[in-house]
Amino acid sequence: MSEPDWTATLIGPDADLHAAIAHLDRAGQQILVVVDPARRLLGTLTDGDVRRALLRGLSLASRVEEAMSRTPMVVGPDLDRGSVLNLMRVNKLRQLPVLDAAGRVAGLHVWDQVLAAPARDNLIVLMAGGFGKRMMPFTETVPKPMLEVAGKPLLQHALERAQADGFRRFLISLHYLPDVIRGHFGDGSAFGVEIDYVFEDTPLGTAGALSLIADGPALPFVVANGDVLTDVRFSDMLEFHSSFDAAATMAVREHQYHNPFGVVQTDGMVITGFEEKPIWRTRINAGLYVLNPGALDLLVQGEHCNMPTLFDRLRHRGARTIVYPMHETWMDVGNPQDLLKANRALDGIRND
Repeated sequence: MSEPDWTATLIGPDADLHAAIAHLDRAGQQILVVVDPARRLLGTLTDGDVRRALLRGLSLASRVEEAMSRTPMVVGPDLDRGSVLNLMRVNKLRQLPVLDAAGRVAGLHVWDQVLAAPARDNLIVLMAGGFGKRMMPFTETVPKPMLEVAGKPLLQHALERAQADGFRRFLISLHYLPDVIRGHFGDGSAFGVEIDYVFEDTPLGTAGALSLIADGPALPFVVANGDVLTDVRFSDMLEFHSSFDAAATMAVREHQYHNPFGVVQTDGMVITGFEEKPIWRTRINAGLYVLNPGALDLLVQGEHCNMPTLFDRLRHRGARTIVYPMHETWMDVGNPQDLLKANRALDGIRND
């Protein structure tokens, strides 16, 4: 919910536009919420609404109800923060009134305030121990998660996105050229976070590296590959994980393969049909996970284990393992061509 001063945005429909402009300035939220005496929503008024009204021939003496938007998008008071953010992002809204069941204004979501994430105690584990063999010769002296995209190491992009989402506790798994990563991030204080490390003497796989955690987390925690660039919000994944009472959640993306040939369908030697250049759709592992602390009990310290194996172990124990369908930007930077694409993409965004 928004800041307590949302009531400063309320205005009646009979006020004139001259008073409304001064009211907009005082409220400081770039919107006025127009209500009747019972605080039922009648509409909203923004600077843009005032400008359009004046262009239509209204004057500053005209009433607010003549210029207001009568059908603003609204939400109920129980909509979670992630859904509010998505709704505002998709519809390019800076403000979003909140109505109770009787249609009375109960609050106002403001983009900057909703975006300011609450502090979270959940741990973020970043996997950064891989050799990056497909990235040679770039990774001869630099581990793959430290290759730069748009002026920052891949791993720093992941850390800063999580930090902006309210996360402060990080654990980085190291193996190849660990001192490069330690030297850059240290204890995390330079980035406003806390960072601990675990070191793999031999590669243990994504899940196997988790067996080295000395003090297991008390809350569900996020595991992310350090060479993935994505806009996904870890807080949304955590909320999704908890809402489905899952033991383990894996982020997945739809991958399409367009067969360039016509497919002949047969039953033995008999042709049963044809499909011209079909598109096959599959879900692929995006390298992002949420795990309950109990998942660590199924690991043997120092023993190799990949993440699908851990999910299988949980599933065979009767635990609930689910997928988190991703639609956000996602780039797996696995080879030099991917690195070039990532730099072009992020440079384009930065220079817009």
